[in-house]
Amino acid sequence: MEIILLDRVTGLGNLGDKVSVKAGYARNFLFPTGKATIASKEKIAEFEARRAELEKQQKQKVADTEARAAQLNGKVLTVFAKSGDEGKLFGSIGTQQIAAAAEQQGLELARQEILMPHGTIREIGEYQIDIKLYSDIKAQITLRVVEAE
Repeated sequence: MEIILLDRVTGLGNLGDKVSVKAGYARNFLFPTGKATIASKEKIAEFEARRAELEKQQKQKVADTEARAAQLNGKVLTVFAKSGDEGKLFGSIGTQQIAAAAEQQGLELARQEILMPHGTIREIGEYQIDIKLYSDIKAQITLRVVEAE
């Protein structure tokens, strides 16, 4: 299915790119989120008429996201958890607990933005956590997991 991208999509393209994707991906993700539209002659003409407005919106979104990344970079979050004698946690720390800790400390962070490629945290310690804010804009925070009293 041929589509026109209305926003930057990681691994697919930038605003205004005409790409071919599977119909299900377009129907179930790209169209409902407003990231793309079908590449018919009418929609192409409509897109070209709105191109300047969409580019301005995207630049503003990138600038806002970069400011947010600068605010988040280097922040230290503390999560309290119960653990055994050897420092192993009773349970684990995942994206939900990290997002809740960020909210308690006054930071705006969604679960979907938190990247944990090595899985959940199962020991007390200090960890570097990557935060993906926009297609190629990332921040890094430090997560301290300490013994709950």
